[in-house]
Amino acid sequence: MNATDNKSELRYLDRGEGRLAFGLAGDGPLVVTSPGMGDLRSTYRELSPQLVAAGFRVADAELRGHGDSDATFTSYGDSDTADDLIALIEHLGGPAVVVGNSMSAGSAVLAARRPELVAGLVLVGPFVRNPPMNLLLAGLFRVMMARPWAAAVWNAYLPTLFAGHRPADFDAYRASVSEALRRPGRTRAFSRTTRTSHAEAEAAVGRVSAPALVVMGERDPDFRDPAAESAWIAERFAAHAGAEVVMVPDAGHYPHAQRPEIVTPAVLAFAESVRAAGGFTSAGAEGDRA
Repeated sequence: MNATDNKSELRYLDRGEGRLAFGLAGDGPLVVTSPGMGDLRSTYRELSPQLVAAGFRVADAELRGHGDSDATFTSYGDSDTADDLIALIEHLGGPAVVVGNSMSAGSAVLAARRPELVAGLVLVGPFVRNPPMNLLLAGLFRVMMARPWAAAVWNAYLPTLFAGHRPADFDAYRASVSEALRRPGRTRAFSRTTRTSHAEAEAAVGRVSAPALVVMGERDPDFRDPAAESAWIAERFAAHAGAEVVMVPDAGHYPHAQRPEIVTPAVLAFAESVRAAGGFTSAGAEGDRA
């Protein structure tokens, strides 16, 4: 079990090669969250309960091969996660606002190729294109994320991604992430997930018709210039529904967990704006109610 997730009911969606785990809570229009690679669905432990309290039905998805999801899949990455998100929204009855952190932001963009299912996007610390990286660094990253030592390297690297303010429960959460990666098959799945490319998301981002909220930590170490990256993404949405950008001070790659007092109200306001605009046109479908 995901030790830090005790506010939602654990459920599974059969995806053929394995089961996708998700926590489900609340009633109302659907919000689906998805974490970044190496992370757990409980990364949204601050955000999701507040969405439920505001009258939304929240499904916190686990990445395939991570946490409580099965590690029996043959492929991992942006496109596979997008397919999982689409299947989950169809299963639960959408449309949905999709919240994606890091790699899952690119997956959320790809899921929006089904506009009847995606009412809005919240892109947190978003990778929607491949960052510039020379061949030497790319090769070094590939070696670091190889199966024998990927879990140990990730555990050592994770604190740097929480640049700025750290959550009070950071040590316990880091331990839960490390423990999850030690479960059978998870290190292999994580290692394979790190090989994903965001090129498909980059090609698709300018065609998304759903509105978006871009949330970026001002100290996010994964981007040379977090503000410039956020502006680049927002520009791609300008031709359609547009995007709002929230830059979060004293936060790194996980601003939703680091500065929830800033991020949670922004996400709630965005979800409410989608609801007010009628974006959840078929929300409340029965879906998975059992």
